[in-house]
Amino acid sequence: MKTLKLLSVFALITTLFTSCYREVIVDNYNDVPPPVGISLEELLQSYELWYVDINETIGYGETPFLQKAFTISFRNGELFANNNLVGIGSQGNGYGISIGYYDAYRMILDTDHDLDGIDSFDVYKINDHTIELYNPYNDTSYFLKGYQRSTFDYDLVFYDNIHYFMQEYEAWEKTYTSDYGVLNEFDNENFLQFLAGGNHATFRSSQDLVGTHPNTIIWDFIGNYAVSDINGNRYLKTLTLDYDFFDNEYFELSVINDKVVELHHAASGTVYEFTGRGYIQYLKTGTTLDRSKKSGDKKRRQRTEKKDNPRANTRA
Repeated sequence: MKTLKLLSVFALITTLFTSCYREVIVDNYNDVPPPVGISLEELLQSYELWYVDINETIGYGETPFLQKAFTISFRNGELFANNNLVGIGSQGNGYGISIGYYDAYRMILDTDHDLDGIDSFDVYKINDHTIELYNPYNDTSYFLKGYQRSTFDYDLVFYDNIHYFMQEYEAWEKTYTSDYGVLNEFDNENFLQFLAGGNHATFRSSQDLVGTHPNTIIWDFIGNYAVSDINGNRYLKTLTLDYDFFDNEYFELSVINDKVVELHHAASGTVYEFTGRGYIQYLKTGTTLDRSKKSGDKKRRQRTEKKDNPRANTRA
């Protein structure tokens, strides 16, 4: 099975896609590789964190708990994961949250996830820092790269996946507007919401009064957004909001902390701060965003016609 699967890689590689998009961590290993001839349990625990390199996934199936996770950890039979970017590096002392249990024997890994249930994987050691988890039930392989917490670049993961960070709050409330800058249409927007992962995903905006609870916000507009890199500065991004009725809005996006972002409006020179409201913790709450759904519908609705849309309970 392993030989056939490897032979098929070159035929599949040009058409593979996954439901989530994440940048690959730049390898900069300073960690000592595990010794030769150790057991699978010892191999899994030889690194404190295993980064799920989602872009290297081979196959058309999905294992939900691996799709959700940025990192996985194996600690004496208990599974841990960093599913959120909010708090990454500090939550659970860097391990994240407990998500279930596992059993490792020979080169087989059995997992029992708290929500997703039981899975079984064939484990292959690719090199001193990389393992492959092959799920024979959906014919899909995930590739995990090992790191110690002390050498893992949590900041790089955060900024390379910042579009997911924007989705980890029910709403973003405008809490500051600079005294300088030209008056513009965006001055009227008090709330933003980001609904789906990847570029050109869905956002909503609202002109409701500041202080409105996220559950009662009336969303005026739905459109597409994109988060892009700025060459030479990995900590600064561009945010484009596609308002089709008065053109796009362009911002420089920077993160003040894991609850507050700054948007510098390029056209007017105005600086805004938005604060996250209604943190969404994946797995534990049971109510999560559906990151697989994207909408191209863009229209300004009349305020008397607007209704809250229920949120889905899965995350791609």
